[in-house]
Amino acid sequence: MRIGFVGCGYAADIYIQQLKKYSHLELAAVTDRDHKRLAEFGAYYSVRTCPSVEALLADPNIEMIVNLTNPSSHFEVSKACLEAGKHVYSEKPLTMGFLDAQELVELANVKALYLSSAPCGVLGETAQTLWRALNNHEIGAVRVVYAELDDGPIQLREPHLWRSASGAPSPYRDEFEVGCTLEHAGYYLTWFAAFFGPAKTVTAFSACLWPDKRVVPEEPLYVPTPDFSVACIAFESGVVVRLTNSILAPHNHGVQIVGDQGVLTVDDCWNYSSPVHFDRYSKLRLQINRFPILKKYPFVKSLFASHPREYPPVKKASWRRRYARHRQDYARGIAELARAITEKRPARLPADYCLHVHELVWAIQNAPHAPYQVTTTFKPLRPLDDVALKEFIPI
Repeated sequence: MRIGFVGCGYAADIYIQQLKKYSHLELAAVTDRDHKRLAEFGAYYSVRTCPSVEALLADPNIEMIVNLTNPSSHFEVSKACLEAGKHVYSEKPLTMGFLDAQELVELANVKALYLSSAPCGVLGETAQTLWRALNNHEIGAVRVVYAELDDGPIQLREPHLWRSASGAPSPYRDEFEVGCTLEHAGYYLTWFAAFFGPAKTVTAFSACLWPDKRVVPEEPLYVPTPDFSVACIAFESGVVVRLTNSILAPHNHGVQIVGDQGVLTVDDCWNYSSPVHFDRYSKLRLQINRFPILKKYPFVKSLFASHPREYPPVKKASWRRRYARHRQDYARGIAELARAITEKRPARLPADYCLHVHELVWAIQNAPHAPYQVTTTFKPLRPLDDVALKEFIPI
């Protein structure tokens, strides 16, 4: 499938490098409103450039557009692509507002086009392993989930010096203005919506606790967008999720899924090969876990009970990949959507599911005073079967 990129910024480098894993995808052309950036990107990757979005959309051989623009442009660009008869895969968030996202989904339905959105981590090995463990009832009925997406104070890490392979600067100002909730909450909410089905209510709190995010001492950068949020999400299946997002607290991307027979844990949702551990309850383990000495001296625990076991992964990975700090495949969602279009079947990350996740993220970001009643739903998703795992998880 021939695809086009709208946007040649920092994220575009990551996407184009990962497209190489998928032989059924061809990047036909790219465009960017910054013509200098467009020329740099096109020259670095030897890819055809178009002077405008209109010129890109006029190419009849391009079937799908990947929207990699600034989030404030997502709605405008995706709408133009759909109106031009192109399928769309959008970077997160789908739009900055909820009503705009609904409009895009309705437009895609009217035009019988595919619309999907990042993040696509639920197609990753870790999420699929976790999903298999849940379907196999390894920890019994799930009761509650604790998830963290804390990334530390990014403004202290010199983001103004970060550059992509082709020379694009980090869009850290945009990320501060969009907010860590809209940027990051979807990484886990895509998992939980797939695992547990539609949500019914969101009870959230969000705030800007560190407004001056200057990265250079002499250049103040005041951003009022929430840099902290916490939400309790009640799913129709009865599961309750507590999700925290921040760019304040020390790095923590872990999740604990608590059932009535044990706990499943993952250390980092941003690593597609992160191991899944499961720990079944026993009277001895429940008793010894109460002692503070075990936190300081974990080896003492091993004298009385075994450590949590690693759940068999859907695909084995090297030690280096399993414990990498950050290993995601951003192109996997594009590859899956292209297959769905070619095979004329429903996408595994369909528009109604993406809209539902976007509504949850939007509700957390805006944090109404009363519990928010979710208005969208989606047809239940299914995990990848063995054939699909081989197809969409490259070696």
